[in-house]
Amino acid sequence: MKSQKDRRSQLTSRMEYLESKLREIDDELDSHNSPDWEELAVERETDEVLEGMGISGLEEIRAITAALERMDAGEYGYCVSCGERISEERLDVLPYTPFCPVCAAEKSKAP
Repeated sequence: MKSQKDRRSQLTSRMEYLESKLREIDDELDSHNSPDWEELAVERETDEVLEGMGISGLEEIRAITAALERMDAGEYGYCVSCGERISEERLDVLPYTPFCPVCAAEKSKAP
């Protein structure tokens, strides 16, 4: 069983990694300005992939920030929907998850 301090360290490290990757993505996107039409088309395709990665990274950073806020409030490790304790096994896989497996499944079914 990981301590709250260990979880916080894990989340903080992941957020720092993501922020670093986002800076790299921004730098890469800013560097694309080829005058050659064919190269520009390839760069645009690459940009779409990088932008998708950036969006995913931002979403994960938001989830980590929310998890850290729940820690500060003493609510970390409990489902925000039903209030049940989230298992250690689930937190090992998704340390920033706000939902127990039952509520997460229900949320994924919703349109």
